[in-house]
Amino acid sequence: MTADDLRFLRTAYDEAKAGFDEGGCPIGSVLVRGGKIISQGRNQRVQKGDPIAHGEMEALRQAGRQKTYRDTTLYTSLSPCMMCTGTIIQFGIPRVVIGENKTFGGNEDFLRANGVEVIIADDADCIALMQRFIDEKPALWAEDIAE
Repeated sequence: MTADDLRFLRTAYDEAKAGFDEGGCPIGSVLVRGGKIISQGRNQRVQKGDPIAHGEMEALRQAGRQKTYRDTTLYTSLSPCMMCTGTIIQFGIPRVVIGENKTFGGNEDFLRANGVEVIIADDADCIALMQRFIDEKPALWAEDIAE
């Protein structure tokens, strides 16, 4: 991981923390091109009452239409679910930096099998925030992961 990776992952964490502070699921994401943030977002399922308003999806919505995503990196505080994984693959995002996959093992192998470079940071702050959320709001977490 580079210094830029750490910086952009921190922005994804900040989005996750803002979502937590709003009473939602603490998952944040940032889309970057050429060392500059294109967009950022956080899980807003609770805030918007929208079941597909995951952190990654919100960052992509905020990016608006792009001619290509093939020169971007997506940073996310938590390993992507299958919906977000499919979107990453669909849009051809070549690189994903994941804050943590301890509390939720997403689809890293599927991403890799589809040509995506996956970096897992094992970020202590991302892990602690998600674990706090799971401990404090287990029903909301179960709803978020469709259990």
